[in-house]
Amino acid sequence: MDLDEFKTQNAPKEGGDVFQLENSKLLDVNVNSSVMAKAGSMVAYEGDISFEQKSSGGLTGMLKKKATGEGSTMMQASGNGQLFLADDGKNVQVIELDPGEEISVNGNDVLAFEDRVSWDIKTMSSISGASAGGMFNVFLEGPGFVAITTHGDPLVLETPVRTDPAATVAWSGNVSPGSHRDMNLKSFIGKSSGETFQLDFSQPGGWVIVQPYEEVGPQQ
Repeated sequence: MDLDEFKTQNAPKEGGDVFQLENSKLLDVNVNSSVMAKAGSMVAYEGDISFEQKSSGGLTGMLKKKATGEGSTMMQASGNGQLFLADDGKNVQVIELDPGEEISVNGNDVLAFEDRVSWDIKTMSSISGASAGGMFNVFLEGPGFVAITTHGDPLVLETPVRTDPAATVAWSGNVSPGSHRDMNLKSFIGKSSGETFQLDFSQPGGWVIVQPYEEVGPQQ
């Protein structure tokens, strides 16, 4: 294709919701006040937008370094304009939460959320030894748009179900995982593996998002 065709084909989409996908890996946010986004995820912006990095001790515990699994912090984007976000080439999933709907997301998989979304950071104490540094999840409650990231296309499973912690991205707010160890798997594999420890979502009526990738956090 010639240059004009290339520019036209790859230009930003017009209109749309507050959060909309430009492609599977790039999120377009219509900023009109402020949004929270993963620090370092900005690839471009148009208009009058300012950025403030929020470190540990900032916004009510949400911004603890461990909240994102890789020690990164969050940033607040304020003003008016278009903000384009991405995270290491991961796929972006946009979810609109209704009032009262809650989702729990692995801290490293939170890309952005509207400022009207209520949030909290919680340590999964019952499974804190599941992976390096424990498990830190961000609890987000609607109404509002939330963007999360996955390696590849996600799979949504209904509960009850058991999942690999390193492949688990998020789950519905009406379920909470316990832990399950399978020593037979450890013996079969011949060495310690993430698959010997599973998240056990025993309550029915919920759902869990998994990805086709084991995302292991840093050693503490």
